[in-house]
Amino acid sequence: MSDDILQHTKLDGVTDYIAALDTVCASAQHTLNVFEKDFAGIGFNSEARFDVLRRFLLANSMNRLNMLAHDPQPLIRFCPRMMTLLTQFGHSMFIYQTPKSLQHITEPFAVADNAHYVRRYHFDDTRGLLAQNDPEEARRLNLRFQEMWLSSRPCTSGTKLGL
Repeated sequence: MSDDILQHTKLDGVTDYIAALDTVCASAQHTLNVFEKDFAGIGFNSEARFDVLRRFLLANSMNRLNMLAHDPQPLIRFCPRMMTLLTQFGHSMFIYQTPKSLQHITEPFAVADNAHYVRRYHFDDTRGLLAQNDPEEARRLNLRFQEMWLSSRPCTSGTKLGL
């Protein structure tokens, strides 16, 4: 089967969603944009996800991992592997928090480059869609992500400053 064939796979459950996130993360070649409520319970502290993201960030210093959350505290407090990546790759990995004005947005998604994505219909609904080789919708989601990103602010960094 050709790598360019459009594929849509319906997701039904947390296990499907975590596997779809793994697929999207592994397919990223240049940019990975991820929007979630809080990143809790969806595999961002797993060793496998850490390894995939680390390889992605090591592959090219221009690669970017952008993580956007309504509440980044679970990611910061309970995902030490992600904080290790942030410390090692602070020049190419960023974690931002959405402002209160965007907290009404309830549909999480992740987009790899302008080709692959996974999205759920609502934070509280594990049903969703994994799309591979769908550049039109991937670009639309990336534009949405960028609009949210521009209104958001950094919430943590890989360095610790203090006296």
